[in-house]
Amino acid sequence: MPAPERIPSRGLTEAGLRTLLAEGELTVLGRVRGASNAVLYCTVAYEGEERACVYKPVAGEQPLWDFPDGTLAQREVAAYEVSEATGWGLVPPTVLREGPYGQGMCQLWIEAEPTEEDSDGLGPLLGLVEAEEPGEGWKAIGLAEVGEGRTALLVHADDPRLRRLAVLDAVINNGDRKGGHLLPAPDGRLYGIDHGVTFNADDKLRTLLWGWAGEPLTAEATAVLDALLAGLGPGAALASRLGELITAAELDALRERVEVLRKSGRHPQPGGEWPPIPWPPV
Repeated sequence: MPAPERIPSRGLTEAGLRTLLAEGELTVLGRVRGASNAVLYCTVAYEGEERACVYKPVAGEQPLWDFPDGTLAQREVAAYEVSEATGWGLVPPTVLREGPYGQGMCQLWIEAEPTEEDSDGLGPLLGLVEAEEPGEGWKAIGLAEVGEGRTALLVHADDPRLRRLAVLDAVINNGDRKGGHLLPAPDGRLYGIDHGVTFNADDKLRTLLWGWAGEPLTAEATAVLDALLAGLGPGAALASRLGELITAAELDALRERVEVLRKSGRHPQPGGEWPPIPWPPV
């Protein structure tokens, strides 16, 4: 399946959306409930254009002992920069800017495609099956407790869009890829959100997308890793931009992860030193 066409929203290019997010007037409409950090639902308006967005001020972040450097907001923007460098466009347009509550991350709001209610509440890309093996079109993640002493097999769709996201997560060392962070859009694209716990210099990969663990990378992914290595070289544009957002040690670790993935030619497997699946999974 080829990468989805980058269709601008209502005539705005990707660069135009970033300008809107960075320069537009933010109006806070409410708070997104259920998040451990401040997540504000806003509109942003600039030169006659207006969009819905999410604003996460640094002032509303809870400190994390294992992420002592930088901010969640900076890492969210860094994840967007790497996503853009892959050409896959898996992260909505994201910028770092000043807002009503100080500096923070501002990201285009993605209205996920409405889906029918399902019995397990996991959405269209995840599921639970009472079987030893996943059905056709699904990949196994692992066993999950489903109550009353019973377990079921947690699975995710064997979807090329998810596979690209699994590669991106391995590159950025995503410590929290949950089902609720997957947003299938009405135009057929898939977005990943909530990338505040990424880029750690230590292995923190925790994800639901283990279905391809140990399998060979696609030719497309291999080409993307080659492009990333070029972009992360000394003085390269991507490396310079990321140097403003993450630490030198984190940038070195990023380069090393890309090199290791490229050399192995395979999707990573759980390391065993860290819980490999975030819980709850949604």
